[in-house]
Amino acid sequence: MDKAYAGTYDRLINPVLIAGCIIILVSFAVRASFGLFQLPIAQEFAWPRESFSLAIAIQNLFWGIGQPIFGALAERFGDRKAILGGGVFYVVGLVLSAYAITPGQHQLLEMLVGFGIAGTGFGVILAVVGRAAPDRHRSMALGIATAAGSAGQIVGPPVANALLSQMPWQSVFIVFAGFIMLSMIALLLMRAPAPQSPAANEEPMGSVIRRAVKDPTFLLIFIGFFSCGYQLAFITAHFPAFITEMCGPIAPDSLLYAVGVTSASGLGAISIALIGLFNIGGTLFAGWLGNRYSRKYLLATIYLLRTLVSAAFIMAPITPETVVLFSVAMGSLWLATVPLTSGLVAHIYGLKYMGTLYGLVFFSHQLGGFLGVWLGGAMYDIYHDYTLVWWVGVGVGALSAVIHLPVKEYPWAQRGKVVAAA
Repeated sequence: MDKAYAGTYDRLINPVLIAGCIIILVSFAVRASFGLFQLPIAQEFAWPRESFSLAIAIQNLFWGIGQPIFGALAERFGDRKAILGGGVFYVVGLVLSAYAITPGQHQLLEMLVGFGIAGTGFGVILAVVGRAAPDRHRSMALGIATAAGSAGQIVGPPVANALLSQMPWQSVFIVFAGFIMLSMIALLLMRAPAPQSPAANEEPMGSVIRRAVKDPTFLLIFIGFFSCGYQLAFITAHFPAFITEMCGPIAPDSLLYAVGVTSASGLGAISIALIGLFNIGGTLFAGWLGNRYSRKYLLATIYLLRTLVSAAFIMAPITPETVVLFSVAMGSLWLATVPLTSGLVAHIYGLKYMGTLYGLVFFSHQLGGFLGVWLGGAMYDIYHDYTLVWWVGVGVGALSAVIHLPVKEYPWAQRGKVVAAA
């Protein structure tokens, strides 16, 4: 880190971390709410489930495409300019989506929203937070920033559900655009150490990327992140509708009814919020563990636990109680992979091009997200059931648990030394 910043950023909580948490919280609050629009939009226009599912799938795909682009823009022109550009894409996409009346229009505009999430999401934010954190606090700082996304997931769906009960879905999109605009004020705090200019003997970005994509370890991390995107995007987009159709009315004598959850649609919003709530603890714990233990084994364990939780849920009777238990268990594992994966990329390949390299890895995450969201809608329209899509998620989760085991978890610069010693 540049000596000029050492005093200001020699502690865990610093202005960059605070600003990053605010932006990512609002960005993910909006992003986590899209599943609640699934039924209102489909019912208003009499669309099959696949139509809006494809729009959300395209959003996930362009989020993945935009991630390395915004990472490179941040490294070239500065973090604040890249994040502000992402905010502009986000706001324009949301506002225009409020006036979309055909599936094609929604699908086109979700490209803009996807770029908006990329510019205000993990790739750029985690890179700047990582640079602003001292080495001893980096994994924890990444965990805190990731947990802020979970906090957004707690806030977003209940707020969206409340707004949808008071106004048309089009107006909710406009309100959300306003939230994104307000979050950009936090950029005033974001004065992080800039990526250092390459020295004469340092590799340029293009050369580093070419070497990375040929590295088996990088490819294993890339493939392993696929299932994370599949599971998270499928649940975010389809779980509220799944619960609404499977659970029916909440019994008046149940504990859920006593705390104000009186309908299946309300349970859908609460389930996504519960996932976000328990993910805060899970993500912070993962960040803490990542400073002390092997990240690749932690990742393998998380993917294995996700696989077991999903399999148990789909095999058990679907009731409001099992929905709550699943939300708590899956929430504890939800984004725990993000600080570990981003920290693994930073540890192996260094901080200089972390935003771009993590963005490339994250593209795999979003390919999984595209498949999970689109396949969920397509299979529902064919079978009127989500069971097959759940089992695909179980399979890819098991694959990710296994594929992290051969990852070589030591810095790239030491690779030759380790091989020679062996």
